[in-house]
Amino acid sequence: MKVENYPKLTVIMRGYTYDQALLIIKILSDYDHQLAVEVTTNNPDHLKVIHDGNEKYGDKVFIGVGTVLTVKHAQDAIKAGAKFMLGPQQFTEDIYKIAKENHVLTIPGAMTPTEVYSQFQKGADIVKIFPAITTGSAIFNQIQGPFGSRKLMAVGGIDLKNALGFFKDGAGYLGIGSSFFEKQDVLNLNESGLRQSIENFLNITKSIEV
Repeated sequence: MKVENYPKLTVIMRGYTYDQALLIIKILSDYDHQLAVEVTTNNPDHLKVIHDGNEKYGDKVFIGVGTVLTVKHAQDAIKAGAKFMLGPQQFTEDIYKIAKENHVLTIPGAMTPTEVYSQFQKGADIVKIFPAITTGSAIFNQIQGPFGSRKLMAVGGIDLKNALGFFKDGAGYLGIGSSFFEKQDVLNLNESGLRQSIENFLNITKSIEV
């Protein structure tokens, strides 16, 4: 997968059942790669979700793995078909090596300018500022100053109210977890409600492209 094709919005699925996850991936596939979906390793069936999601909808939505903490996490997810991987922390050299060999995008976590610089030096495709709600949106423009234009993602505490602000302050990408969908829509497998939440976030990305 090429970083140039990575969409601005990533849906983070943590704590979802298999049926909930597959329904969301199905709906996201209708938007033809306008969103990516991250399945976290602390979901007990995350590998099955990644594998089956790719089998059924992989030609229309980018599916990757999140909360990659170990080399085994990376290896297993790649075998299941993950196209990208995220972590809350800096990645090790071994994780970068495995990802590059398999053409999988790397999006490690960082919180300080030193950590951001270090991860780009090691080969990160995008660096995730986490938790973004703690650092605030201003850090994105501030980091772009000394380091030049960098591909940065805001993750942690992003919702409909602050998403546009993070984009305007220099974040190129957003990762949204529990705030992406209404909880009851997920629990009830409410397709129309889930779709409306997707539309709401996509409208934000469209507004910054005008």
